Amino acid sequence: MSLFTRIINGEIPCRFVWKDEHCVVFLTIAPIRPGHTLVVPRQEIDSWLDAPPELTAHLFQTAQSVGRGIQQAFPCTKVGVMIAGLEVPHLHIHLTPIDEIRDMDFARQDSKAQPADLDAAAEKIRTALRALGYSQVAD
Repeated sequence: MSLFTRIINGEIPCRFVWKDEHCVVFLTIAPIRPGHTLVVPRQEIDSWLDAPPELTAHLFQTAQSVGRGIQQAFPCTKVGVMIAGLEVPHLHIHLTPIDEIRDMDFARQDSKAQPADLDAAAEKIRTALRALGYSQVAD
């Protein structure tokens, strides 16, 4: 069972911003920038190359929706998207507010992010998603 499956199952606490029947979106505990989130399928799949096309389409539709919320909550030039897949053997899409390419550099992760800052970032994204009319916003 992957770390992300344990998070999805509620065994490990996290800051969800989106939940639907196929995926969840939550903040990473080591953000590159405030608002850095992960789109994760409920189904445990290691590589995006192994995901069924319908699931891949759903994950990217979700990434677009959450990306709109991130951009509203954390004004930025773009919302960067990355699938690296080296850290956890469970498919996940990174969404990060960016103003320059170095804003996607994992060497810049904040491994000591404060819980209060993560809570505030999650609430900003949830608020933006609600304002955009999405019903999948996590409580």
